[in-house]
Amino acid sequence: MSSTHIKYFDKVTEAAPLAVFRVLFGVLMCVSIIRFMALGWVDKLYIQPEFFFSYYGFEWVKPIGVYTYLVFIFCGLSAFAVAVGYKYRMAIICFFLSFTYIELMDKTTYLNHYYFISITAFLMIFLPANVYFSVDAKRNKDKVFQKIPKWSIDAVMLLITIVYFYAGLAKLNSDWLFNAMPLKIWLPSKYDIPLLGDLFQQEWTHYAFSWIGVAYDLSIPFLLLFRRTRMFAFILVVVFHVFTRIMFPIGMFPYVMIFSALIFFSAAWHHKFLGMLSATLKINKAYFDNGKTFPTINTTFSGFKRIIILLFFAVQLLFPFRYLLYPGELFWTEEGYRFSWRVMLMEKAGHADFKVKDAVTKQSFHVDNSEFLTPFQEKQMSFQPDFILEYAHFLHDHYKKQGITNPEIYVNSYVTLNGRRSRPFIDSTVNLADEKESFAHKTWILPFEDEIKGL
Repeated sequence: MSSTHIKYFDKVTEAAPLAVFRVLFGVLMCVSIIRFMALGWVDKLYIQPEFFFSYYGFEWVKPIGVYTYLVFIFCGLSAFAVAVGYKYRMAIICFFLSFTYIELMDKTTYLNHYYFISITAFLMIFLPANVYFSVDAKRNKDKVFQKIPKWSIDAVMLLITIVYFYAGLAKLNSDWLFNAMPLKIWLPSKYDIPLLGDLFQQEWTHYAFSWIGVAYDLSIPFLLLFRRTRMFAFILVVVFHVFTRIMFPIGMFPYVMIFSALIFFSAAWHHKFLGMLSATLKINKAYFDNGKTFPTINTTFSGFKRIIILLFFAVQLLFPFRYLLYPGELFWTEEGYRFSWRVMLMEKAGHADFKVKDAVTKQSFHVDNSEFLTPFQEKQMSFQPDFILEYAHFLHDHYKKQGITNPEIYVNSYVTLNGRRSRPFIDSTVNLADEKESFAHKTWILPFEDEIKGL
């Protein structure tokens, strides 16, 4: 590692911003888990369904019946421990593992912001987020440090920058910029929103929102970086995410992004925030302001930690571009679509009619999907190839147990993308029971027969 890099890793800064980030992150995650359980979603999404869609390589991660509630409770308690900084290292590891387990239980519930929470929690495992304004530091004065390595805070800001900037890059496509899709479909349906309902019916509004969205995502992290534009940028963050929260049912994500943006503010601002919090909770903040600096000694562990952080960001920077390894239109095949910050870029719907054929008798029948899938699962399955393949394998195994020696599974599938006419999606002559899931291109996806230009 060059001397320049070593000097950078030796730079220190105030610990207050990371402490505030830890507190807000933990509180929001705890509230999110409580909200999820209170709304009955644990039962609806992870207990009631008969079948669950798995991520490739993580088929072993499944809900565990009514005991799934224990996973959520454990996750919520871990989040609370993170917030207060109690046994922080163990708490953040437990939160990362339990939250990621929840995320992996059923692919149907995939959302970009779940992924953001998981990777943020993973990053926080390696950050000294408990050395200031925490129970750990309060219980042991030797663990109190007012200053920490600067890279600890820069790492969080870099991750937030990647999320925004990559989301902006993904919007640089012809459907979003030149056809205002899918906003042209979504906005008119919001006619009942007071004051804005009529505005959403205007075509120029759809284009304006599309272009504003691109400009916002590409510029906001950089506007937050500079003191002169920071407050203006934060106002934009609040307005943008409150507006999207009103418009779309995306849970706690807007609040997560609003509060995450605070880490760009100066250490003085965070000290004021913690001062007000200390006064409210009757905490002696002066105890933590000891002027001590967190050790930056080049030990084997610190070197290992740096390598993990560098590899982590290498993955975050490169992984979203894996779609370039696949032929065909990304929005159509969705090969390399997930985990790449492509947020709300398409309106896709489909219909999948499965046929089971007895290879011996040649007799066949059609499947009632509602017999095995919830309406939400069926909707998601109908236009995503890996869902269709996994469901076909489930049907093969199910009907084999019912006495069919070698059931063949075919699907007659139609999909519409961003307002285009519905067209055949899967080759109906291919026995999907013979196809295996892998990272290879799925040749049985029919061509898109159109073009969406862009990144």
